Amino acid sequence: MLIGAMNNPGEALEREIAWMAELHLDFIDLTLEPPAAATWKLRSVDVAARLRDANLGVIGHTAFYLPIASSFPSLRQAAIDELKRAAEFFAQLGARWMNIHPDGHAPFIEEGTIVRRNIESLAEVAAFTEPLGLGIMLENVPGRFNSVTQLAPIFAGVPGLGLHLDIGHSNLSVVQNTAPELIHYFAGRLAHVHLHDNRGGHADLHLALGMGDIDLAALVRVLRGSGYDNTITLEVFARDRHFLEYSRDRLRDLWGAAA
Repeated sequence: MLIGAMNNPGEALEREIAWMAELHLDFIDLTLEPPAAATWKLRSVDVAARLRDANLGVIGHTAFYLPIASSFPSLRQAAIDELKRAAEFFAQLGARWMNIHPDGHAPFIEEGTIVRRNIESLAEVAAFTEPLGLGIMLENVPGRFNSVTQLAPIFAGVPGLGLHLDIGHSNLSVVQNTAPELIHYFAGRLAHVHLHDNRGGHADLHLALGMGDIDLAALVRVLRGSGYDNTITLEVFARDRHFLEYSRDRLRDLWGAAA
Protein backbone atom coordinates (compact mmCIF):
# COMPACT_ATOMS: atom_id res chain seq x y z
CA MET A 1 0.00 0.00 0.00
CA LEU A 2 1.33 3.42 -1.03
CA ILE A 3 0.14 6.67 0.57
CA GLY A 4 -0.03 10.02 -1.18
CA ALA A 5 -1.72 13.40 -1.06
CA MET A 6 -3.20 15.89 -3.51
CA ASN A 7 -1.68 19.25 -4.32
CA ASN A 8 -3.68 22.42 -3.85
CA PRO A 9 -3.94 23.82 -7.40
CA GLY A 10 -4.07 27.31 -5.94
CA GLU A 11 -0.52 26.98 -4.57
CA ALA A 12 2.84 26.80 -6.31
CA LEU A 13 3.50 23.17 -7.22
CA GLU A 14 7.13 23.24 -6.08
CA ARG A 15 5.99 24.12 -2.54
CA GLU A 16 3.35 21.40 -2.58
CA ILE A 17 5.92 18.81 -3.65
CA ALA A 18 8.30 19.99 -0.93
CA TRP A 19 5.92 19.44 1.99
CA MET A 20 4.86 16.04 0.63
CA ALA A 21 8.50 15.00 0.57
CA GLU A 22 8.89 16.24 4.16
CA LEU A 23 6.00 13.98 5.19
CA HIS A 24 7.71 11.04 3.47
CA LEU A 25 4.71 10.31 1.26
CA ASP A 26 5.01 7.86 -1.62
CA PHE A 27 3.38 9.85 -4.41
CA ILE A 28 1.57 13.03 -5.37
CA ASP A 29 -2.00 12.91 -6.64
CA LEU A 30 -1.28 15.69 -9.13
CA THR A 31 -4.32 17.72 -10.03
CA LEU A 32 -3.72 19.72 -13.21
CA GLU A 33 -6.04 22.69 -13.04
CA PRO A 34 -5.97 26.48 -12.65
CA PRO A 35 -4.91 28.76 -11.21
CA ALA A 36 -1.40 27.51 -10.38
CA ALA A 37 -1.28 23.96 -11.76
CA ALA A 38 -2.80 24.16 -15.22
CA THR A 39 -1.09 22.41 -18.12
CA TRP A 40 -0.22 25.77 -19.67
CA LYS A 41 1.41 26.98 -16.43
CA LEU A 42 3.81 24.03 -15.97
CA ARG A 43 6.53 22.26 -17.94
CA SER A 44 6.46 18.49 -17.62
CA VAL A 45 10.27 18.25 -17.71
CA ASP A 46 10.52 20.57 -14.68
CA VAL A 47 7.80 18.72 -12.75
CA ALA A 48 9.41 15.35 -13.53
CA ALA A 49 12.75 16.59 -12.18
CA ARG A 50 11.15 17.86 -8.97
CA LEU A 51 9.35 14.56 -8.45
CA ARG A 52 12.59 12.62 -8.94
CA ASP A 53 14.39 14.83 -6.46
CA ALA A 54 11.56 14.37 -3.94
CA ASN A 55 11.35 10.61 -4.60
CA LEU A 56 7.62 10.89 -5.30
CA GLY A 57 5.57 8.84 -7.72
CA VAL A 58 2.57 10.37 -9.47
CA ILE A 59 -1.12 9.69 -10.05
CA GLY A 60 -2.97 11.90 -12.54
CA HIS A 61 -5.97 13.91 -11.40
CA THR A 62 -8.10 16.23 -13.53
CA ALA A 63 -10.59 18.98 -12.69
CA PHE A 64 -13.96 17.70 -11.46
CA TYR A 65 -15.90 20.35 -13.37
CA LEU A 66 -14.99 19.47 -16.97
CA PRO A 67 -18.32 19.18 -18.87
CA ILE A 68 -17.84 15.86 -20.69
CA ALA A 69 -21.62 15.34 -20.95
CA SER A 70 -22.59 18.91 -21.82
CA SER A 71 -25.54 19.54 -24.09
CA PHE A 72 -23.26 21.89 -26.05
CA PRO A 73 -21.11 19.73 -28.37
CA SER A 74 -18.41 22.42 -28.55
CA LEU A 75 -18.07 22.50 -24.76
CA ARG A 76 -17.99 18.71 -24.58
CA GLN A 77 -15.23 18.57 -27.18
CA ALA A 78 -13.28 21.31 -25.41
CA ALA A 79 -13.41 19.26 -22.19
CA ILE A 80 -12.19 16.16 -24.04
CA ASP A 81 -9.34 18.15 -25.61
CA GLU A 82 -8.31 19.45 -22.18
CA LEU A 83 -8.26 15.87 -20.85
CA LYS A 84 -6.05 14.87 -23.77
CA ARG A 85 -3.61 17.67 -22.95
CA ALA A 86 -3.54 16.51 -19.33
CA ALA A 87 -2.97 12.93 -20.49
CA GLU A 88 0.06 13.91 -22.55
CA PHE A 89 1.46 15.78 -19.54
CA PHE A 90 0.91 12.84 -17.18
CA ALA A 91 2.40 10.37 -19.67
CA GLN A 92 5.55 12.52 -19.83
CA LEU A 93 5.79 12.19 -16.03
CA GLY A 94 5.49 8.40 -16.23
CA ALA A 95 2.05 8.21 -14.62
CA ARG A 96 0.11 4.99 -15.17
CA TRP A 97 -3.38 6.31 -14.35
CA MET A 98 -5.35 9.53 -14.84
CA ASN A 99 -8.69 10.13 -13.19
CA ILE A 100 -11.81 11.64 -14.76
CA HIS A 101 -15.05 12.65 -13.05
CA PRO A 102 -18.40 11.69 -14.57
CA ASP A 103 -20.57 14.61 -15.60
CA GLY A 104 -24.26 14.75 -14.71
CA HIS A 105 -24.84 18.45 -15.31
CA ALA A 106 -27.21 18.44 -18.29
CA PRO A 107 -30.60 19.94 -17.37
CA PHE A 108 -33.76 18.68 -19.09
CA ILE A 109 -31.92 15.67 -20.54
CA GLU A 110 -32.94 12.08 -19.83
CA GLU A 111 -30.61 9.85 -17.85
CA GLY A 112 -29.81 7.52 -20.73
CA THR A 113 -28.50 10.36 -22.86
CA ILE A 114 -26.30 11.65 -20.04
CA VAL A 115 -24.82 8.18 -19.55
CA ARG A 116 -24.27 7.79 -23.30
CA ARG A 117 -22.45 11.12 -23.53
CA ASN A 118 -20.17 10.15 -20.63
CA ILE A 119 -19.39 6.86 -22.36
CA GLU A 120 -18.63 8.53 -25.68
CA SER A 121 -16.33 11.11 -24.09
CA LEU A 122 -14.52 8.56 -21.95
CA ALA A 123 -14.09 6.21 -24.92
CA GLU A 124 -12.51 8.99 -26.97
CA VAL A 125 -10.08 9.86 -24.19
CA ALA A 126 -9.27 6.17 -23.59
CA ALA A 127 -8.45 5.65 -27.25
CA PHE A 128 -6.10 8.64 -27.04
CA THR A 129 -4.36 7.57 -23.81
CA GLU A 130 -3.86 3.88 -24.60
CA PRO A 131 -0.87 4.44 -26.95
CA LEU A 132 0.63 6.68 -24.27
CA GLY A 133 0.66 3.80 -21.78
CA LEU A 134 -1.76 5.71 -19.58
CA GLY A 135 -5.01 4.26 -18.24
CA ILE A 136 -8.06 6.32 -17.33
CA MET A 137 -10.17 5.76 -14.25
CA LEU A 138 -13.58 7.10 -13.28
CA GLU A 139 -14.17 8.54 -9.80
CA ASN A 140 -17.46 7.94 -8.02
CA VAL A 141 -19.12 11.21 -7.08
CA PRO A 142 -22.12 11.99 -4.85
CA GLY A 143 -25.51 12.08 -6.51
CA ARG A 144 -25.82 10.57 -9.98
CA PHE A 145 -22.72 8.36 -10.03
CA ASN A 146 -22.14 6.82 -6.61
CA SER A 147 -23.41 3.24 -6.72
CA VAL A 148 -22.98 0.07 -8.74
CA THR A 149 -26.35 0.60 -10.43
CA GLN A 150 -25.37 4.11 -11.50
CA LEU A 151 -21.81 3.34 -12.59
CA ALA A 152 -22.07 -0.14 -14.13
CA PRO A 153 -23.52 1.06 -17.49
CA ILE A 154 -20.55 3.39 -18.02
CA PHE A 155 -18.02 0.69 -17.19
CA ALA A 156 -19.83 -1.72 -19.50
CA GLY A 157 -19.49 0.83 -22.30
CA VAL A 158 -15.79 1.60 -21.81
CA PRO A 159 -13.59 -1.53 -21.68
CA GLY A 160 -10.40 -1.01 -19.72
CA LEU A 161 -11.84 1.85 -17.66
CA GLY A 162 -10.57 1.68 -14.08
CA LEU A 163 -12.47 2.61 -10.94
CA HIS A 164 -11.13 5.46 -8.83
CA LEU A 165 -12.90 4.73 -5.54
CA ASP A 166 -13.47 7.75 -3.32
CA ILE A 167 -14.48 6.38 0.08
CA GLY A 168 -15.44 9.83 1.35
CA HIS A 169 -17.80 10.35 -1.59
CA SER A 170 -19.35 6.93 -1.07
CA ASN A 171 -20.67 8.18 2.29
CA LEU A 172 -22.52 11.19 0.87
CA SER A 173 -26.14 11.53 -0.26
CA VAL A 174 -26.76 7.82 0.33
CA VAL A 175 -28.72 5.70 2.80
CA GLN A 176 -25.59 3.71 3.59
CA ASN A 177 -21.98 3.90 2.45
CA THR A 178 -21.67 2.43 -1.06
CA ALA A 179 -17.95 1.61 -0.84
CA PRO A 180 -18.43 -2.10 0.02
CA GLU A 181 -20.66 -2.75 -3.01
CA LEU A 182 -18.32 -0.79 -5.29
CA ILE A 183 -15.29 -2.69 -4.01
CA HIS A 184 -16.94 -6.09 -4.46
CA TYR A 185 -18.41 -5.37 -7.89
CA PHE A 186 -15.42 -3.57 -9.40
CA ALA A 187 -12.62 -5.40 -7.55
CA GLY A 188 -10.96 -6.37 -10.82
CA ARG A 189 -11.02 -2.78 -12.09
CA LEU A 190 -10.08 -0.93 -8.90
CA ALA A 191 -7.19 1.34 -9.86
CA HIS A 192 -6.87 3.95 -7.10
CA VAL A 193 -8.49 5.07 -3.83
CA HIS A 194 -9.21 8.39 -2.14
CA LEU A 195 -9.68 8.31 1.63
CA HIS A 196 -11.03 11.08 3.86
CA ASP A 197 -13.69 11.40 6.53
CA ASN A 198 -17.04 13.19 6.73
CA ARG A 199 -20.33 13.11 8.64
CA GLY A 200 -22.62 11.89 5.89
CA GLY A 201 -25.38 14.05 4.48
CA HIS A 202 -24.29 16.22 1.58
CA ALA A 203 -21.19 18.04 2.88
CA ASP A 204 -17.91 16.82 1.36
CA LEU A 205 -15.81 17.92 4.34
CA HIS A 206 -12.49 16.18 3.56
CA LEU A 207 -11.76 15.67 7.25
CA ALA A 208 -8.80 13.89 8.81
CA LEU A 209 -9.37 10.21 9.52
CA GLY A 210 -11.45 9.75 12.67
CA MET A 211 -13.00 13.22 12.64
CA GLY A 212 -16.19 12.06 10.92
CA ASP A 213 -18.52 9.09 11.27
CA ILE A 214 -17.25 6.74 8.53
CA ASP A 215 -16.40 3.27 9.84
CA LEU A 216 -12.91 3.44 8.38
CA ALA A 217 -11.63 0.28 10.05
CA ALA A 218 -14.44 -1.77 8.50
CA LEU A 219 -13.97 -0.28 5.04
CA VAL A 220 -10.20 -0.73 5.09
CA ARG A 221 -10.81 -4.40 5.97
CA VAL A 222 -13.15 -4.72 2.99
CA LEU A 223 -10.65 -2.95 0.73
CA ARG A 224 -7.67 -5.03 1.79
CA GLY A 225 -9.77 -8.20 1.78
CA SER A 226 -10.57 -7.58 -1.89
CA GLY A 227 -6.89 -7.99 -2.71
CA TYR A 228 -6.25 -4.30 -3.28
CA ASP A 229 -2.73 -3.23 -2.32
CA ASN A 230 -1.94 -0.11 -4.28
CA THR A 231 -2.18 3.69 -4.09
CA ILE A 232 -4.35 5.50 -1.53
CA THR A 233 -4.57 9.29 -1.52
CA LEU A 234 -5.36 10.95 1.80
CA GLU A 235 -7.61 13.73 0.55
CA VAL A 236 -7.45 15.63 3.84
CA PHE A 237 -7.87 19.36 3.26
CA ALA A 238 -6.53 21.18 6.31
CA ARG A 239 -4.09 24.08 6.60
CA ASP A 240 -2.43 22.36 9.54
CA ARG A 241 -0.61 19.40 7.99
CA HIS A 242 -0.43 17.63 11.34
CA PHE A 243 -3.92 16.36 10.46
CA LEU A 244 -2.58 14.80 7.28
CA GLU A 245 0.43 13.40 9.13
CA TYR A 246 -1.86 11.84 11.73
CA SER A 247 -4.09 10.42 8.96
CA ARG A 248 -1.04 8.87 7.29
CA ASP A 249 -0.08 7.09 10.49
CA ARG A 250 -3.69 6.12 11.22
CA LEU A 251 -4.07 4.59 7.77
CA ARG A 252 -0.93 2.54 8.27
CA ASP A 253 -2.34 1.25 11.58
CA LEU A 254 -5.71 0.41 10.01
CA TRP A 255 -4.02 -1.33 7.08
CA GLY A 256 -1.86 -3.42 9.37
CA ALA A 257 -4.83 -4.38 11.54
CA ALA A 258 -6.76 -5.49 8.45
CA ALA A 259 -4.11 -8.05 7.44
